[in-house]
Amino acid sequence: MSENVLELPLDVTATRPVLEHIANKWTVLILSVLCTQPARFNDLRRRLDGITHKALSEALKRLERNGLISRKVLPTQPIGVEYTITDLGCSLREPFAALYNWSLANGSAMEKAQRVYDTTKSNGGFDENI
Repeated sequence: MSENVLELPLDVTATRPVLEHIANKWTVLILSVLCTQPARFNDLRRRLDGITHKALSEALKRLERNGLISRKVLPTQPIGVEYTITDLGCSLREPFAALYNWSLANGSAMEKAQRVYDTTKSNGGFDENI
């Protein structure tokens, strides 16, 4: 049997909850930042162009709840909070790097496919799913 993950039996019940927590753009980007060094909330917000205060706050709470990051209150004035990636979070480094590298290698091919699709659909292309 091949090691290809796509050939393994699909256990949606076991994998879906995990994938829902780790397979979104903010999780990947937040953990990528924290892999290099701990960061405070506003530092993360500055480094993650486009994330809203609410989206970052919710993502950080979700990541902490899932054991992927830890939160430490700093004894400063005003009180600060620093986020650090955990060992469990660091274990995602290799799969995230593979996904990142795949994105770099295949992003232009996907954009080309999107243009072809959009051109075909806008020219009255037949959609066999309808």
